[in-house]
Amino acid sequence: MVATNQLSSNIHPKSTFGGTLGRHLAKRLVEVGVKDIFSVPGDFNLTLLDHLIAEPELNLIGCCNELNAGYAADGYARAKGVGACVVTFTVGGLSIINAIAGAYSENLPVICIVGGPNSNDYGTNRILHHTIGLPDFSQELRCFQTVTCVQVVINNLDDAHEQIDHAISTALKESKPAYISISCNLPAIPHPTFGRDPVPLFFAPCVSNQLELEAAVEAAAEFLNKAVKSVIIGGPKLKVAKAQKAFVELADASGYPIAVMPSCKGLVPEHHPHFIGTYWGAVSTSFCGEIVESADAYIFAGPIFNDYSSVGYSFLIKKEKTILVEPNRVSVGDGPSFGGIFMDDFLSELAKKLKKNSTSMDNYRRIFIPEGIPLKCENGEPLRVNVLFKHIQGMLSGNTAVIAETGDSWFNCQKLNLPENCGYEFQMQYGSIGWSVGATLGYAQAAKNKRVIACIGDGSFQVTAQDVSTMIRCGQKSIIFLINNGGYTIEVAIHDGPYNVIKNWNYTGLVNAIHNGEGKCWTAKVQTEEQLIEAIATATSEQKDSLCFIEVLVHKDDTSKELLEWGSKVSSANSRHPNPQ
Repeated sequence: MVATNQLSSNIHPKSTFGGTLGRHLAKRLVEVGVKDIFSVPGDFNLTLLDHLIAEPELNLIGCCNELNAGYAADGYARAKGVGACVVTFTVGGLSIINAIAGAYSENLPVICIVGGPNSNDYGTNRILHHTIGLPDFSQELRCFQTVTCVQVVINNLDDAHEQIDHAISTALKESKPAYISISCNLPAIPHPTFGRDPVPLFFAPCVSNQLELEAAVEAAAEFLNKAVKSVIIGGPKLKVAKAQKAFVELADASGYPIAVMPSCKGLVPEHHPHFIGTYWGAVSTSFCGEIVESADAYIFAGPIFNDYSSVGYSFLIKKEKTILVEPNRVSVGDGPSFGGIFMDDFLSELAKKLKKNSTSMDNYRRIFIPEGIPLKCENGEPLRVNVLFKHIQGMLSGNTAVIAETGDSWFNCQKLNLPENCGYEFQMQYGSIGWSVGATLGYAQAAKNKRVIACIGDGSFQVTAQDVSTMIRCGQKSIIFLINNGGYTIEVAIHDGPYNVIKNWNYTGLVNAIHNGEGKCWTAKVQTEEQLIEAIATATSEQKDSLCFIEVLVHKDDTSKELLEWGSKVSSANSRHPNPQ
């Protein structure tokens, strides 16, 4: 349910104007930028939900299940900088934990709030429903300790104020999820500690150690000014370090070509004259990999090196040539590391010390040949995936955002050229299939000035399809391309078997059933380029204010060449024999 701002009759009249834990929590969420909170009701959180609904500036959005509520908070945090969700104890908490783990891996401050047991039940040796049948209530807390940066259990009003503020401020400071458990009997009880409006949250500015910063910049500048062919590669931690602007300053000052790791796409302006594409080892953008791997010095700003981003550990990158810039540390080749300095400070100061060097950029321009244009489909010919993405490219502008689901959409969306201010999100580190449905819900709710274009495979969609319902209820106008190729294609590329084939659904029929005549929703099923062109024209004109769901039927073996090569290398990495004992 999308909550109204009408006051619930369950709230004591005196508590609605301050003085309660529920009121304080709602005010704090609004203060840090949360305008929408994603929820699933349960008996332990109902009173708390009453108080969240009562906050005029907070909109409660009911989701179909806890996992999607978590994914929605993830998508919301990507657009707004912070997200929040609220579920019930254990059955809700353990359902949402996979989404919270994903947010942790992607450095997203998501406030996960759980309605907990009555405060009187703690320490009584009682067994409660919604638990695993033991009198120990700490199981959920222990599970969340590994996927959140801070955990608080509030079963006493005396210190509730401090615990809420500590949890929210820590999540924002560390850009990681927080866990807040609140006893179900506490949100509505007036207490003196909530008797006045709270003092605004204070965040001490992060300041680099000046001597360390100067030493790091001097060492890096000496290293780079001796090099002949240098490049800069952006990583996903540019966002958590708030260093995108400083990254561009460095590119402008140095003359070096700039590339991005796949999970950094959308964080660096692709219209920049030095942008050469995505560096992804063997499946890099054409000519980008050659320039990066032939360089004699490379700056990696905020990277995450894992088996996926390194294409099964097949990178041809050498440590002695690398300046590794982390959010608060810099390492220069095989030489020293410098701590206590922040990425944006380092990149900005380094830009002032570098000699202009366009050698690598000049080499790129010499070897670059524009990508070929996909062949036009003949009339009635089955639609090919590369033709689909040629037409998606034509839909992009600064008023759109792309959500790419785990699977072949990773690789096809990487090849899209993002116009200035076009948003782009995908979940590479965690790679949880089904993430994009909830993330589309959350991102679209936060970024109402953009039309979201989501590219989702049929296998992923089957995991989390229900919350298309919530998108319709919220009046969202995203365009979902459901790519129906009959199975888990990314798994096929790694290791095929009968388990990768799924039951086909009538996807447009399902969405029409969910729509059920309430709200604005339009669907289409396409199998040819002509049908695709017509569907896109309808979605972007007469149905521009509707949620548009376009099912695209393609051959099960129609995949990008990048997925095929990536899959073979990841397969090799997965199948390595054990090292000798």
